[in-house]
Amino acid sequence: MRIRLEAIVLAESSLYIDWNNSFEVLDKAYAANLFVLIIGPKGTGKTTLVRQFAAKRGINLESINFSLRTRESHLVGAKTLENGAIGFEQGILVKSMKEGNMLYLDEINSAEADVLLRLDEALDDRRQLVLKESSGELINAAKGWFVVATINPLSHVGTKELPPQLLSRFPIRLRLDYPPEEIEFQIVKQYSSGSHEKDIMQGIKLANILRQAAAVEELYYSPSLRETIAFAKILDSGMKTRQAAEVVFANVYLQWGNVEFQKVNDIITSMFGS
Repeated sequence: MRIRLEAIVLAESSLYIDWNNSFEVLDKAYAANLFVLIIGPKGTGKTTLVRQFAAKRGINLESINFSLRTRESHLVGAKTLENGAIGFEQGILVKSMKEGNMLYLDEINSAEADVLLRLDEALDDRRQLVLKESSGELINAAKGWFVVATINPLSHVGTKELPPQLLSRFPIRLRLDYPPEEIEFQIVKQYSSGSHEKDIMQGIKLANILRQAAAVEELYYSPSLRETIAFAKILDSGMKTRQAAEVVFANVYLQWGNVEFQKVNDIITSMFGS
C-alpha cells in the first residue's frame, strides 16, 4: 500500500493527452464542489490525468492506493507513544480535509468494507469526520477540499462492488477507456526516442486485438498502455520487432497455459512473421 504527498513536477514526456475532454469534466466538478469517480481499466492514464489536473490547478495532491492491507489508521491516523507521552499522528484523509488539499483515492474498490465505511462518513454532504481515535475531535473539511477516486472493472483481481451509498458520494462519473489508436500512438511516442513509427503502430494494433479478445473473454489478459510504451522503449534499445512483441505481449499468457500463449503467438506471427 502506497501513501504519498505529491510534489507535482510534470516532464513533457509524461503529459496527459486529453482526447476525451476529461480536464473539462474535472474543472466543472471542482467548481461545483462535486466529487469525481473515474472508471476504467488499468493502464489508461487515470493517475496521470489526476496528477496533471492538480498541477494545472496548482493544488496540493495527496493520494492513497487501496488494497486489502489498507487500514482505517492509514486514512484517519493512530495514537502514538513517544517518551511516555501519548500523541496522535493524523492520516491522509484527515490531513487533506484540514488543509483543503485534493485527495486521490486510487483503486478504491480494492478496499475492505470497514475502511470504506469510515471513508463514507467524511464524504457525505457535511464533509465532516468524528475522530474517535482522538477524543472525538470533529474534523470539518476546509474550503476547496476535492476528492477524486478511481475504480477498475470487477474483472480485475481484488476488486469488488462499491456500496451504493458510497457510489452516491461521487455523482460525477468519468469513463476512461483505451484511446483510439492514433491517440495511443501520440502517447507512446512521448516515451520513445527512436524512429520505429510503423513498428509502434503495429504494436498498438496488436494490443487492441488482445484487448478486444479479453473483452469477450477469449483471452484472460488485456494489455495496457504500459505495455505499448514498453514495446516502444525496448525497440529503442535495439531489440528486433518480433522478439519485442513476444517478450512484451505474448509471454505473460504462459501463466494460463500453452493454449492461451499459442493463441497470442499465432496472432504475433501473422502480424510480424516467424
